[in-house]
Amino acid sequence: MLKKGFLPKLQEVVLLIKNSFYMTDIPYIYHIVPTTEWAQAEQVGMYAPASINTEGFIHCSKLEQVTGSAQLFFKGQSNLKLLQIIVAKLDARLVYENTTGGTELFPHLYGSLNLNAVRQVFDFNTDANGQFVLPDTMGSQ
Repeated sequence: MLKKGFLPKLQEVVLLIKNSFYMTDIPYIYHIVPTTEWAQAEQVGMYAPASINTEGFIHCSKLEQVTGSAQLFFKGQSNLKLLQIIVAKLDARLVYENTTGGTELFPHLYGSLNLNAVRQVFDFNTDANGQFVLPDTMGSQ
């Protein structure tokens, strides 16, 4: 006999599996962070933004999603860093999913970011029109 409340949990698991999957062919993911938060993470030796407590994960992007995410969530902000993260070095679970009902999948890190997984840190700025652009120093990442 099933315990009361078991079925909704099972449904949640099925939805998670249906709406997310793991991508193993993407070597890097990216995360945008205010410079002051990144400096604090370097001091304490790990990065755990408020979104871990409020949403359960750290929002990340694939390279082609970075500028769109920046325009949506960081418009008008400056003093930002763009972290290039090595997927294979992550300690926390990484899931590609869409939590807003759309079809585009985003990498979400379910836990704090271990700093040894960060390959490079770039200054992340806008152009003269206020549009975020990938840093020139990224080359062909």
